[in-house]
Amino acid sequence: MASIQDSLSQLMAIDGALCAAVVDSGSGMLLGSVGSGVDLELAAAGNTEVVRAKLKTMKSLNLNDRIDDILITLGKQYHVIRPLQQHEGLFIYLVLDKDRSNLALARRKTQDVEQKLAV
Repeated sequence: MASIQDSLSQLMAIDGALCAAVVDSGSGMLLGSVGSGVDLELAAAGNTEVVRAKLKTMKSLNLNDRIDDILITLGKQYHVIRPLQQHEGLFIYLVLDKDRSNLALARRKTQDVEQKLAV
């Protein structure tokens, strides 16, 4: 098992990674963060609302499923939100430079990091 800081360091090793965080979706608070380019405290609070909205919509649709990840594609960046399956109420937030990253590999690495994260 890897600590939050070790896990965030692994995420920052992804090509094109700008910043990453582990967020408590109950409070919107950061449990750990690394990198720059985005106000991670503001992003944590805002993306908490994204996760809550998606879960509410899934419940309204009677979808008996889970979120693997939520991808937000901007002009210059990818924002990946990955809820932790083993730690309900937490998610990984990763920001990638669109021109310097491989989205498929980044999603795969984020999944690997999630499985080894000890909170």
